[in-house]
Amino acid sequence: MAPFYKHLLQSRDFDLNAPSAAFEAQWVSPSNYAFTILLLLGGDVVARALAQLSGGRITPVAFSFGWVSYATSGINSAIGENKLMPGADTPCTVINVDNGQSRSNGSWVLGRAMRDFEQWMGKPVEEKVVELKDSKWQFDKDQAKKQDKDPDKVEYPSHSGLVVSFWTFDQDKKSQLQKPGMDILFWSGIVVALVQLGVAAIPFGIYGNWGVFLVTAAAILLCFLTGAQDQWRREKWACRQIEPGKKRTYILTRGNGAQHAMVIKCDGCGLNLEDLCTGFDNLDSPSISLTTRLLMVGFGVMWVVLLITSSALTDQSWFLIAVGGIGMLQNMFVAGWSRKPEALGLPLKFETVMGHPKVFKTVTDVERTYPKVGRALVGTFFPGGLRDNEEKELKTIEEEAQERKQHEKKVKEAGNHSEVKSALL
Repeated sequence: MAPFYKHLLQSRDFDLNAPSAAFEAQWVSPSNYAFTILLLLGGDVVARALAQLSGGRITPVAFSFGWVSYATSGINSAIGENKLMPGADTPCTVINVDNGQSRSNGSWVLGRAMRDFEQWMGKPVEEKVVELKDSKWQFDKDQAKKQDKDPDKVEYPSHSGLVVSFWTFDQDKKSQLQKPGMDILFWSGIVVALVQLGVAAIPFGIYGNWGVFLVTAAAILLCFLTGAQDQWRREKWACRQIEPGKKRTYILTRGNGAQHAMVIKCDGCGLNLEDLCTGFDNLDSPSISLTTRLLMVGFGVMWVVLLITSSALTDQSWFLIAVGGIGMLQNMFVAGWSRKPEALGLPLKFETVMGHPKVFKTVTDVERTYPKVGRALVGTFFPGGLRDNEEKELKTIEEEAQERKQHEKKVKEAGNHSEVKSALL
């Protein structure tokens, strides 16, 4: 073996252009490793996109980077956690007006409806919010004047009081209950899948390279098959429907200090929101079929096979990267974009809105118009309890409501008695 110092004295090639040449070659024709590595990124985005669009026979989540990563984590979810749907990504509370009990939300559907509320709440609710903020702003300015401060320096408030909006499940859209809507997010997946096939067909038509088209078509098929399982629908809307003739009223809110509270009334139509907010993964014994588990394992194996196969595509790999990039944009759009409640299987119809810069004033106004609803809000928005005078005022309103109810009952009974007497005569 030659001494070590002789290796140091040997002549070596010194080429400053070698790195730039390597970079240029990689960007002109990326190696097969680039695409295979990219396929392992973004699995969480794919999971959220599937949660948004799943529930029907067609779940158009486009093929993108991240599907291999999602496939492996999906196997763990199906076998280890007995579920496919992710949990709620927006914390909120569901209150049963009849008994005043509240539950933390574990449903993806309710969480997204709450998260996107300000996007779909409508003009009447928006105007009420502006009214409350303007009122608080004027009050703050008046207080600044009294304290010899410049009122023009008072900032516009980002929050004011409590706004309670009232909604009911739309009887005319009962067929949309527990079904995903076909909105822009749905159709974006169909359009993007067609665009991806078109891009993949370019090297097939120009160079005769049908490998890119084959991998793309197989990947899109796997994407659509993964989202077509019935298990998605069972988990997404894991609740009972309200039976005809029965009534339920629920309150959905982010909790104490929130700007909004949604009162959702079910009059012979709608979903049991207490069931729904429990969340499929919080059930003591969630039911996931053996077929679903085997399918997820099979899909995972197929994705790994596709990953290995795609590594053989050394030519025109830019087209495959473009296909994955387009799909990634669609996945991010679907995972983060807001949706109306009917697209989430909750067809709601607006009734009215109430609010006041003082939260307790909102509670009393609501209680006068809708008995029990105001009282149900107290536990969440006044966790320490009401003051003595406030409690007395609220009880007075409750007693008045009870008296009205008894009076209406007596009038109704008297009317029925008169009808029976008239029939006998």
